[in-house]
Amino acid sequence: MVDLSNLRAPKGANRDRKRIGRGPGSGTGKTSGKGHKGQKARTGHHGVPAWFEGGQMPLQRRVPKRGFKNPFREEFEVVNLRDLVRVEDDVITPEVLHAHRLVDTGKGLRIKVLGSGEVARKLTVRAHAISAGARAKIEAAGGSVELLES
Repeated sequence: MVDLSNLRAPKGANRDRKRIGRGPGSGTGKTSGKGHKGQKARTGHHGVPAWFEGGQMPLQRRVPKRGFKNPFREEFEVVNLRDLVRVEDDVITPEVLHAHRLVDTGKGLRIKVLGSGEVARKLTVRAHAISAGARAKIEAAGGSVELLES
């Protein structure tokens, strides 16, 4: 019976360490498995970063730069009016939209309502931003819009 007092590794699990540079019979003699010359054959080559190209102009500097990243961009989770049909509540808040899986509030983004679709009933929509078309359609159906602070 096997218990902790007589537990052993299976046969072949423990190998002898590889002794490099010990003659041609070992299979890792002469150059010790490092190939011929070059930076990787020298001692201390482990400090070379993966992106280092041996002094050649690096790829990120050779490739032309394009575009512009606006540091002041405001990102929103977008909901269209046609998506609000799935919500039974008359008061639409970010929590209600998250409960119906229309937005992911875990990202910490603000919510913007866009005007694609129609509104058939009176709704009170609370969001961080709303398009002019969406506001007009909600108010035309007798509803109201409340903007939330960021």
